[in-house]
Amino acid sequence: MKNEGLFNYLLRLADTNLILGHRLSEWCGHAPYLEEDIAMANIALDMIGQANALFQYAAKTEAKGRTEDDLAYMRNEREFVNTLLSEQPNGDFAMTIVRQFLSDVFDFHFYESLKSSKDEMLSALAVKGHKEVTYHLRHTTAWMERLGDGTEESHSRLQKALNELWCYTDDLFELNEGDKRLVKEGIAVDPASIQNAWIKTVDDVLAKAKLVKPAGVWQQKGSREGIHSEHLGFLLAEMQHLHRAYPQAQW
Repeated sequence: MKNEGLFNYLLRLADTNLILGHRLSEWCGHAPYLEEDIAMANIALDMIGQANALFQYAAKTEAKGRTEDDLAYMRNEREFVNTLLSEQPNGDFAMTIVRQFLSDVFDFHFYESLKSSKDEMLSALAVKGHKEVTYHLRHTTAWMERLGDGTEESHSRLQKALNELWCYTDDLFELNEGDKRLVKEGIAVDPASIQNAWIKTVDDVLAKAKLVKPAGVWQQKGSREGIHSEHLGFLLAEMQHLHRAYPQAQW
């Protein structure tokens, strides 16, 4: 396929948004209080909306007759290339906030850079995505500082979540050969180019939240090759069930 590299790159972005949006949607009706319930649902909708647009572009790029629904619901676990961080379970509220914060910081700097893509569609999607993630990051940053510099229990839970999730952060910055070609063409973003900005933003917030960044943590990788944690399969089984049961259903 002529545009295979771009197709796979779009899947990476779409899959990550879809999976993380689904994780956040699991909080609907279960968040600590009503306003936060609505906020998390809205962030989930933003992410799923981004995923939908990226899947549509991916389907058009592939040009094999598949739709965005086919790409979201009719692929198996090993065909997904979302980040390992995005698929981790919600756990308690602290775990969800840390997972979302680390992802938001990456997306904030990533979309800022992707605005300059020579691919006009990617650039346009990045402009819209950056506006949304700016709010997402403001929201999770406020929670990081509130919980980290809050009670002894809230601080302890947030530090524990940070310690458990840190091993998935290097996976955010992985590239494969197809990505490298797109970077040279000015289409994709080289994650290494935003890594220092990501570290600085994370460090600044952790300092305000009085949290200690984990050091010497073994890093898990492999999502670019479809290698995932055990959690993704269970998530997909739930998320894809209805569409696979009634693949021709029209709403």
